[in-house]
Amino acid sequence: MREPLIPKHGGYRKLKSFQVAQLIYDVTVRFCDRFIDKRSRTHDQMVQAARSGVQNIAEGSKASGTSKKTELKLTNVARASLEELRLDYEDFLRQRNLPMWPPNHSALTRFRAGRCETLEQFQQWVKKETDGHGLARTDTDASVSVSVSRCPSVHTLEANAALSLLNLCCFLLDRQIAAQAEAFEREGGFTERLYRIRREKRGY
Repeated sequence: MREPLIPKHGGYRKLKSFQVAQLIYDVTVRFCDRFIDKRSRTHDQMVQAARSGVQNIAEGSKASGTSKKTELKLTNVARASLEELRLDYEDFLRQRNLPMWPPNHSALTRFRAGRCETLEQFQQWVKKETDGHGLARTDTDASVSVSVSRCPSVHTLEANAALSLLNLCCFLLDRQIAAQAEAFEREGGFTERLYRIRREKRGY
């Protein structure tokens, strides 16, 4: 079967990295509107970094048909943007003396088990983790709330959940970049493919 000049490409909506990045974007827009001054530079930077992650994954996927080099470059831009966003969430917690939870924290374990795919599902998880008034669930009894002084705030909960999503997305993008680099080294780009097809068509 003859190698196609322009292979199938642009299926970014099926990429897990794109799906997680899109959720991060939706969560970040809501988070910034609720907890960060809309007039601040940080608000705009966080939203733009989240958007850049989504858009560059999509743009790289669409460009891959004719330029694997561009795909690799844009996927790396997406990864860098989400790393910047991860630092912003970490700064948000640190500068307010709020805890940054380890991956095995009970609330994050429940969050990962819930496998949120949409902002609505994310909001439902937050609601389950609270009593509707910003009081977090206890680790021992999900039906009992603890005092305000002992429980994490909603913005602590949401920031740590966003960091969990970012950790996952950055991991997925690292693997995606490695796979793209390997494919580029093995198969070359559009120019090499065009050369191979011309040789094949001419019979030598």
